[in-house]
Amino acid sequence: MKFIQLKDDLKEGARSIYLIEGDDAYFRSKAEEQIKTAFLTMPELNYSVFDGSQYRGAALGDIVSAAAAFPFMAEKRVIKVVELYPTESDYDKYLKEAFESFPPTTVLIIVNSQGKKGVDLKRKKCVTYIDCNKSDRETVAKWAYITMKRAGVSSSVEACEAVADYCLCDMARVSKEVEKLTEYGKGGMITKSDVDELVYKDADYRIYQMTGAVARRDMATFTEICNDLLTRGYDENAVIASLVNYFKNLLTSVTSGLSDKELAAALKMNDYALGKTKQQAKAIGKDRLIVFINSLYSLASQFKSGRITADGALETAIAHVFFD
Repeated sequence: MKFIQLKDDLKEGARSIYLIEGDDAYFRSKAEEQIKTAFLTMPELNYSVFDGSQYRGAALGDIVSAAAAFPFMAEKRVIKVVELYPTESDYDKYLKEAFESFPPTTVLIIVNSQGKKGVDLKRKKCVTYIDCNKSDRETVAKWAYITMKRAGVSSSVEACEAVADYCLCDMARVSKEVEKLTEYGKGGMITKSDVDELVYKDADYRIYQMTGAVARRDMATFTEICNDLLTRGYDENAVIASLVNYFKNLLTSVTSGLSDKELAAALKMNDYALGKTKQQAKAIGKDRLIVFINSLYSLASQFKSGRITADGALETAIAHVFFD
């Protein structure tokens, strides 16, 4: 199940074994917190934590033994194991029987930051898998909508999508911004205008908007965003370096022979961001992208060697981008 489905699932009662796995630290932390809140009482007596990387072979029996212990004056005992990646043979020999006949008085939480070689725990019928990988735009927007609704605040789909975009689907940031919007909109409605006013646009997203202005030949928007970045801690050299990096990503997106999945991983983007990147790259064109990258590299070199001022480098960069 997806992280956003966990809260409703917990209302149906405890599962024996939860596998919380994925690369989004916020989702992992919140999933663990929700399970413990639902079933753990007297944690000083009924909660144990194991470092899974330290348990191999027969040592896995220590985790099984801990799970078999009865809770003290509570319905459930909770065992947490971090980064557990048993081999297929270790699973079959030391864990399979215990997992498939798990004691009803214990809840086991396995928290893995990534999938690694070894047995695929999420495919085991006795394991409840909670997908905590970075979410796409639609899922993040849905989470923002549901979270505000539960707090008594209405919001538009457009507003929630803007939150996802401005935070680059980073749930740690999204959660903070949604908390702020909920406080602001108590008993009312959050609109796209509210999000524009209250939610800080991630610098990478502003760079994305800025390069989007290049594709549209919209110099006014480009300059407005550039000036905004300069007031938020970016200097001229940082803006140029960000442009170089962004144009390189655009060029890679249309010249790479990798599959979309491999390319998204290489560029550290989700599917939505990759699709938009490819769209922008095609609008600008491969040849122009190469010209931009070469000219910006040259300007950065001139600035670092003292042959041009910071203001001069940035102004020349803008001239190169908009007037080739």
